[in-house]
Parts: sequence; structure tokens; C-alpha cells
Amino acid sequence: MMTGDDVQLVTFRVGRQEFAFDILQVERILRYSAPSPLPNAPGFLEGVLPYGDGTVPVIDLRKRFELEAAIREETRLMVLELEGQRIAVLVDEVVEVLRVESTSISAPSPFVSGLAAVYISGIVTRGGRPLIILNARKLLSSSERLSLTELGAA
Repeated sequence: MMTGDDVQLVTFRVGRQEFAFDILQVERILRYSAPSPLPNAPGFLEGVLPYGDGTVPVIDLRKRFELEAAIREETRLMVLELEGQRIAVLVDEVVEVLRVESTSISAPSPFVSGLAAVYISGIVTRGGRPLIILNARKLLSSSERLSLTELGAA
């Protein structure tokens, strides 16, 4: 039974760490297919994929978080809607959709600072392990969004 205080999360792995997005930020989950690279693209941009009646830029979260990983059978692309722009993020594996009480979500520790703190909207402890909830809207800075628009990727 779901109450008004429940939040649904889509959990996924990047490297060994498990992360989540609020399900309302996730439009679709796709099997991995290699994006078409763009010339002079910023390092965070893998390229673009056909999506709907246009294309969607692909951001590799493994590179964003400075983690190494190979493309595997479980690799997925999560299409996110960010304030009118769509992006796809490359993740190692989508794990599950999880329902948690909003009261079980805690703010990041004061020790989490700088760039990492910008990405994190909360933390839930699950099975003794932290599940980091990412704020999809903060994955790209305004200048990075502008770069995507100038490249024609968004």
C-alpha cells in the first residue's frame, strides 16, 4: 500500500556503488546501443542516439563519476527529462524500482561537499548499505546544458 509519503526510486549501479533517481525523473530505460560521436564534444558527452522524432545526448555517468567500466550485457541507457531537455545517462545496470518512505531519506552528510554534494538529493540506508539518490537536474551545469544546445545535441 502506498501512502502520500512514499517515494518510488529507480535503482542502478555505476561501478560498485548503487544509486537511484526519483522515478518521476526517468522517462524510459533502453538497452545499450553505441551513440554517434559528435566532433568537438565535451568529455562528458558520449554522443547522441536517435530517440523519438529527434536525438538525445548520452552522458556516461561512469566518466562523470571518474569510474572505469566496460560495456556489458547489463549496461543500460536511462532517458531522463530535465526541465524540458532530455538526456540519456549510461549506467552499468538497472537494479530495481524501490518504494521508500520519504522520512527514511536523509540529507547528505556535511562531509559530502563540493561537486559530489551538488549531485546528491538524499541517502537511504538499505540492507546496511547507503543508496545515494541523485538529483538528475543537477547532473549538468547550466554551461554544460548550453554546450549541448550549441552542439545541437539537445
